[in-house]
Amino acid sequence: MSGRRTELAFDPWDPAFVADPYPAYAELRARGRVHYYGPSDQWLVPHHADVSALLRDRRLGRTYRHRFAHEDFGRTAPPPEHEPFHTLNDHGMLDLEPPDHTRIRRLVSKAFTPRTVDKLRPYVHRLASELVGELVAAGGGDLVTAVAEPLPVAVIAEMLGVPESDRAQLRPWSADICGMYELNPPEEVARRAVRASVEFSAYLRELIASRRREPGEDLVSGLIAAHDEGDRLTEQEMVSTCVLLLNAGHEATVNATANGWWALFRNPDQLAALRADRSLLPTAVEELLRYDTPLQFFERWVLDEIEIDGTVIPRGSEVALLFGSANHDPAVFEEPGRLDLSRTDNPHISFGAGIHYCIGAPLARIELAASLGALLDLAPTMRPAAEPERRPNFVMRGLKGLDVVL
Repeated sequence: MSGRRTELAFDPWDPAFVADPYPAYAELRARGRVHYYGPSDQWLVPHHADVSALLRDRRLGRTYRHRFAHEDFGRTAPPPEHEPFHTLNDHGMLDLEPPDHTRIRRLVSKAFTPRTVDKLRPYVHRLASELVGELVAAGGGDLVTAVAEPLPVAVIAEMLGVPESDRAQLRPWSADICGMYELNPPEEVARRAVRASVEFSAYLRELIASRRREPGEDLVSGLIAAHDEGDRLTEQEMVSTCVLLLNAGHEATVNATANGWWALFRNPDQLAALRADRSLLPTAVEELLRYDTPLQFFERWVLDEIEIDGTVIPRGSEVALLFGSANHDPAVFEEPGRLDLSRTDNPHISFGAGIHYCIGAPLARIELAASLGALLDLAPTMRPAAEPERRPNFVMRGLKGLDVVL
């Protein structure tokens, strides 16, 4: 029966699995639509149709606190010493459900408009060209630290109105906070996340106070001004929104850039096609997001009992929606293991779906296209200097570095 508790190839702490989880995903899909995984006490959902449907299913939620106390839901409250992280995380719209999610997303959308994002396009392209130019002048280097990381961090910082002199702190804070999104993070990771949450929150409160005194054209000023029928964001909601936009807005983009270039290097025919035809850039961005998914899974709490293929998953359970597996489901993607930059039928779910669909997806697409284009134009003979080392993380899939020569 689907969902029976058997030994699975899925092992997010095994370096070999982290290096290439896609064969294990194929095995999961072949063995059924849902599987219980004891080490993380989660139900794994590997098929595209199920993942896509459950992302939109209101019987599941990113939180349960709007309906249940921890005890009523059969869960234990987080340790008190982790409180700063949870205060920060739990007031961001990604981890809220209606009506709070609806209210905050509506207000954030008033400041984070398509026009706001589009106005950044010239800055993104100029910065991408500058960063790639520096890499070329140096004769090569680490693509991650030279281009993939600084581009999205600078763009989000520019959007928020963070002064250039303060931007070096943002990436370490973000990395430490995001460590808590891995499976069963150890206590040292939690301590770093808590410390970063305290420091980042304090910094943003000062920035918000400064923008209250002297509003600018930046997103923080926009969040302060955003209101709807007298409703405004609280200061904590503004802080949490800014952190969410930075973390979600650059972690995935950094990893998509590094994963994407490593995929291109391993598929020289596709890289040659892209170098020869820049009109492939839009579909290339989507295919690279699908082919080696930067966010491998997303979790949901079961608020009301659901059934998947005869397996009843009770209230209080947690499901792990396997984005990486869904994006390689042969029921949806023809030859999913093949990188095809001209793929037009590409309903990947790398940005999620439903009410939590990534609000920053348009900006991420601009950044990815800009850095890809700049590297193709200014470093047309770029190639890897060595095989890169993967980060040990499973959930946020990326490379520690990607050394290139020109």
